[in-house]
Amino acid sequence: MPEIAPGNELAMLILEACRRENLELVDGDVVVITQKIVSKAEGCIVSLSDVEPSPIASTFARESGKDPRLVELALREAKRIVRMDRGVLITETRHGFVCANSGVDASNVGSPDAATTLPRKPDRSAERLQRELQDATGARIAVIISDTFGRPWRVGVVNVAIGIAGLNPVNDYRGRSDADGRSLAATVIAIADELAGAAELVMGKLDRIPVVVVRGYRYAFNNDGNNDGNSDGGDGGAASLVRDEARDLFR
Repeated sequence: MPEIAPGNELAMLILEACRRENLELVDGDVVVITQKIVSKAEGCIVSLSDVEPSPIASTFARESGKDPRLVELALREAKRIVRMDRGVLITETRHGFVCANSGVDASNVGSPDAATTLPRKPDRSAERLQRELQDATGARIAVIISDTFGRPWRVGVVNVAIGIAGLNPVNDYRGRSDADGRSLAATVIAIADELAGAAELVMGKLDRIPVVVVRGYRYAFNNDGNNDGNSDGGDGGAASLVRDEARDLFR
């Protein structure tokens, strides 16, 4: 893929890259697209020279050795500060995602004085890309927009789905019986996150492979457009992977 700039038509660039790889999208493919190129194409790029750090951002940056402008940008993108301690800034974004630095990222932006923010409506972005790729190819596919999140109690980060179109985000085993006949009461597998994590094995953090085609995973195609595109609590899409506040023991 080429370097992505605001206004680029991602679907067209993805299809051109597929043609260079002699790859044709077929029914059942899942196209996993890293958040970074979606944000860049949608213009979610902030010049750090335009960011004036607040006193709280400056103090935290000084104590943690961070760029105060990045800290300020993360605070601006946050709906709520979850934890701000020992050089770690965990926030809840306006989408409902709980992650480090509100998803603000200065790596692979294309400029040393810029950072990207998360897409405003990742599910809607995924729906648009799915529609454009399907219209161009005639194939029934799913699209996942992925980003790298940390995890409580576990070392390391993994790719997760922040935007989804074309597949149900979870496989719900509740009510089914295990091999011993015991009814399952709580098992819900986040298959969209698992597919995003698998795609990262091909993407690599430094390999400049922002799009991966997952082929061979069987899923129920879902193209009913039920999610509201906001990633803020609607049915379906990545929004449905955000745990309801009433059931979140860590809020």
